[in-house]
Amino acid sequence: MSKNILAKLKVRTRKNPQDPTAAPLYYLQAVSTGTCDLDRLAYLISNQSTVREPDCLAVLHAFVHNMLDELEQGRIVELGRLGNFQIGVGSTGSVLAEDVSLSNIKRIALNYRPSKH
Repeated sequence: MSKNILAKLKVRTRKNPQDPTAAPLYYLQAVSTGTCDLDRLAYLISNQSTVREPDCLAVLHAFVHNMLDELEQGRIVELGRLGNFQIGVGSTGSVLAEDVSLSNIKRIALNYRPSKH
């Protein structure tokens, strides 16, 4: 991870919601500096290579489509130094296995685990 990440952090105070009388504590909080969409990524990639921007955009759209397809099939998608992505599910419990159904699902999330690099 880049050392420049420290420039994108802020110090914030927060109170303890479980103890309103406790003194607030200081925490680091990540600060967003904007967004970058597929069009921007295609533009950046095309300026760093001999590939034209529309071709880069087509590849990025195919990448997203195939990544979603692999995740839907239950696979972990490994993206090298970026890390891994996997579908996660949070559900409520049932006393009997036969009572478990899709209605037990409370949330579906895309889990991210950064690479060790």
